[in-house]
Amino acid sequence: MYYVTKIMEIAGAHSLKLSYPSKCSRLHGHNWIVTVHCKARDLNPDGMVADFSRIKELIHDRLDHGNLNELLPFNPTAENLARWIVDTVPTCYRADVRESEGNTAAYIDEDLTDYFDPR
Repeated sequence: MYYVTKIMEIAGAHSLKLSYPSKCSRLHGHNWIVTVHCKARDLNPDGMVADFSRIKELIHDRLDHGNLNELLPFNPTAENLARWIVDTVPTCYRADVRESEGNTAAYIDEDLTDYFDPR
């Protein structure tokens, strides 16, 4: 099994739609640390599990310095961001989104924990 990990810092703003009063309902920013985990049993024809620059293009280049409420069609919690990353990046089975020191959300697609065949 081959594994690759891409770590990116994404600066951006969001406000959360919550069922209770919270300061997080106001627009505010974070420097998220996003870790994208991909794997494959076999490498693609280019000898890769995933191209690091393609992962950056799909996630960082789309979100960095943006208002996530305007860029994404869901309530941009760290948990929802992690799920969106797994759904967006081919061969990605896990994403960790660190919103701040001590606050990290992860999403693992357990249906994808066996392996990918990227061919």
